[in-house]
Formats: sequence, C-alpha cells, structure tokens
Amino acid sequence: MDLIVRVARGLASRARIHIHRLRGVQIRGHVSLRAVEIPFRPQCVVLEDGASLDRGVTLLATSDAARIVIGPRTYLNRHTMIDANELVEIGAETLIGPFCYITDHDHSFGLDLSPAQGPLASAATRLEPRCWIGAHVTILKGVTIGAGSVVGAGSVVTKTLPPGVVAAGNPARVLREIGS
Repeated sequence: MDLIVRVARGLASRARIHIHRLRGVQIRGHVSLRAVEIPFRPQCVVLEDGASLDRGVTLLATSDAARIVIGPRTYLNRHTMIDANELVEIGAETLIGPFCYITDHDHSFGLDLSPAQGPLASAATRLEPRCWIGAHVTILKGVTIGAGSVVGAGSVVTKTLPPGVVAAGNPARVLREIGS
C-alpha cells in the first residue's frame, strides 16, 4: 500500500510540475510540488533543482518586476507564504518550517491615506544558503539572513542577521554564534 501511495504522489507531483511549467514557472531540474499555489505571475518564480514545496505553500508575486527564487535542495514546509514585489531569494539547502511568512515589501500609510492606496515600499529579502527557519517565523522586507543561521520558532525578523548565528524573539535578536 505504501508503494501505491508513493507512486500516486510522485505522479501527482509530476503533473503539477508540468502544469506550472506551462504557466511559465521556471523549473530548473527535478523539484517536488505538493498542492502549491502560484496565483499570479508564475513567470516571476524560479525553482532550482531539488527544491521541495509542501502542501499549502503560496508563492505570490505582486508585480511584473517581482522575482521569487527558491534555491537548490531547499524545503518549504506546509502553509508557508512568500510574498514578493521586488525580490525574495532563498539560498541552497535552506529549511523553512510550517506557517512562515517571508516578504520584501510593506504598505505606505498616513493620516489621509489608506494602506491600500499608497505605493508599496520594497527592499530585497534574502536567505543565504543553509539557513534553518523555525515554524511561524515572519521575515520582513530588506532583511538578509546570513549563511548557516537559525531563526527560532515564532520569531519576527526585522533586521539583517549575520552568518552562523541563532536568533529568536519579536523582534529577533542574536542569542549566540554557532560553533563549528
């Protein structure tokens, strides 16, 4: 029975890959897709070899200039949302926990301006290779998370983190360096 389920999942993933390629998603090599949602601008999405996106992942490009790049051998867990207006880039061999939100923009606002009326304020967001992002983490615009860093569950990352650190909290703060 396990073999039948695995074969069925593999065939379903291949069918989804074919459909997303036809829609314009740039898929480079073998990837695994489980009920991924790319509602707008699929041509703005790049999935590198070995990327694996679990059920309920949403890749949302809010402009024609947006780019979402998911690096090789990277895993996005269930119900994670990537929301890009400019660039969200996730490096190789990164693990992202469930229910995360990663964005490169926010809304303008003022006393006489509703958030929906003003232009988006954007700055590229990058996760360098080999990061581990815990469950329910929010990563905001303009942030770079350095290579090999770990962000604890439930954190809100508002500022760039250096390579090789453990950070957690709201806002996320560096707790310690990772020893080799």
